[in-house]
Parts: sequence; structure tokens; C-alpha cells
Amino acid sequence: MMRQANREDLEEITSIYNYYIENSTSVYHYSSKSEEEMNVWYTQKEKEGFPVIVEELDGKIAGFATYGPYRPFEGYKKTIEHSVYVNKDCHGKGFGKKLLNAILQKGKESEYHVVVAYIDSENEISIRLHEKEGFVRCGTIKEAGYKFGKYRDLLIMEKFL
Repeated sequence: MMRQANREDLEEITSIYNYYIENSTSVYHYSSKSEEEMNVWYTQKEKEGFPVIVEELDGKIAGFATYGPYRPFEGYKKTIEHSVYVNKDCHGKGFGKKLLNAILQKGKESEYHVVVAYIDSENEISIRLHEKEGFVRCGTIKEAGYKFGKYRDLLIMEKFL
């Protein structure tokens, strides 16, 4: 079941996010986030009117998606950057696609013009998903990130809503 997240979901959202911090190059943080930090994150999303959507499966959070401002300047107010994270135990079941499409629909309903994705250039699963859902490659920032002892290239993709 797809729904808007609430504060009671933050423990599971934090666990999902921390898995990616600790085990992947999907996000370039080095240190896990505390529930307090994620509570601040969630409060900011609420304050700014940005959705945090969760997919629930058998009473557990299978994944979450959100978006936020691309950049803080007025000229970018119709552009958003999104994130989708799927519980490691729910990979390969279509939740990423469902969450991505749900967050894109929210962006469209809120009259945003373009959504931007920044994806590690070696994250082929995410790149393929985004391409299947109509995103196009815009460019690559070489060695933009550094994680696990290696510089990482960052692929930029976009989709008009």
C-alpha cells in the first residue's frame, strides 16, 4: 500500500537509508543517520511541503521516495531532485518503479517542470529504471564523489513532467 509517510515510519526509513549509506554508493554519506537526524529531515520536508511516500508490505516499509528543491535559487523553483530507496529485502519486486512513478506524479500534481536525478555512474539498476521511466542522460560529473576509497563519477539524468 502506497501512502504518505508519518513520524511512526521514521525508524524503518532510517534503517533503509542507513543500509545504503553503509553498503552502497547510492548516497555519498559516510556515517549512518540517527533517528533524531532523520526526524529533523522529515520535519523540514513537512515544513517545505515536500512529500515523503512509503510503500508498505505486510505492515513493513518496503521503500520510500521523496523530492526536494534542486537548488535554493528562485530561478530553479520549478525543478526538483528526487530520491528513491527500497528495503534490501524487497529488491526485484517492482517497488522502486512504483515509488519512482508515485513521486513523479506528486511532482506533476504540484506543477513542477523538471525532475533531476543524480546517480552513481556504476549504479546500473537505478540508471536502467530511470531510463525505462523516461529519464534521459544529461551528463556526468567526473570524480564528483568519494566513497569506499575511490573517486566516484556522478551521472545526471532528467525528465520533464
